Amino acid sequence: MHRFHLFIFPCPFQQVSAMGDRGTDNHSEVTDFILVGFRVRPELHILLFLIFLLVYAMILLGNVGMMTIIMTDPRLNTPMYFFLGNLSFIDLFYSSVIAPKAMINFWSESKSISFAGCVTQLFLFALFIVAEGFLLAAMAYDRFIAICNPLLYSSQMSTRLCIQLVAGSYICGCISSVLQTSMVFTLSFCGSRSIDHFYCDTRPLQRISCSDFFIYRMISFFLSSIIILPTIIVIIISYLYIVSTVLKIRSSEGRKKAFSTCSSHLGVVSVLYGAVFFMYLTPDRFPELSKVASLCYTLVTPMLNPLIYSLRNKDVKEALRKILGKKIILLNSILTVT
Repeated sequence: MHRFHLFIFPCPFQQVSAMGDRGTDNHSEVTDFILVGFRVRPELHILLFLIFLLVYAMILLGNVGMMTIIMTDPRLNTPMYFFLGNLSFIDLFYSSVIAPKAMINFWSESKSISFAGCVTQLFLFALFIVAEGFLLAAMAYDRFIAICNPLLYSSQMSTRLCIQLVAGSYICGCISSVLQTSMVFTLSFCGSRSIDHFYCDTRPLQRISCSDFFIYRMISFFLSSIIILPTIIVIIISYLYIVSTVLKIRSSEGRKKAFSTCSSHLGVVSVLYGAVFFMYLTPDRFPELSKVASLCYTLVTPMLNPLIYSLRNKDVKEALRKILGKKIILLNSILTVT
């Protein structure tokens, strides 16, 4: 049996320095931006702050709890939980890039973010969101091998392959993020400094730029084609084979068990990609809709992922009961001594 530990592949942050393409104006004149956030009445900011705080607390509790369970229970040292632990790590960090600053701005008069802060936020968010897409594709491939070739699962999903798939996800996220961040902050910001969003994202930054977008859009389309399409193709093909294999199972109990191992992953994929497509296909004249869609994959998805996997997974629930049981026994022994 393979021994797995939570694998974190660090990507060294590269400082992106960019000069504008306009004559005398350049980025050295832009020292900060203003994050407009949600266009609601000021009295609703407290309510929004409390909602963000509650959701972010659930993200921290759920994802840290999931990583703790996976790392402490020997029965969960399998490829599926290795990928799931890294998924929790990614969800935890990319939501942490967005949520704290958004909550601070609910109380801030200026709602400003420094130029370096905006670069850092976009870089880290792009890194983790792309890495999550590749990781979900790797998880789909894992489920394909487990259901379609169960006898070869242990040999095909080796420790080395799992580490390579996770490392590849972080590397692809890092490369994509460097390119995307470099392109965005090479644009000239000669108009308003107000970003009509609650975090630094590419589309809101484009709206306040006066650069020619032709080359930028061509490169963005190319990046999207080599990032989004391969992951979607891997997921779709994996599930086509999975469905075909499951339908050949004669017993209804066997089909139900096979589908249950994939339903959690399929739910996570649907929520994430659905929100991303909705956001980027929404016309620029509806910025508030884009903000709502952004909430789905920046906060709602990281909050739901641990719940989806824990509520529908017997192994995780059993490991959680075991940990809670130990805590209760320890607490009772302390109370008895005192």
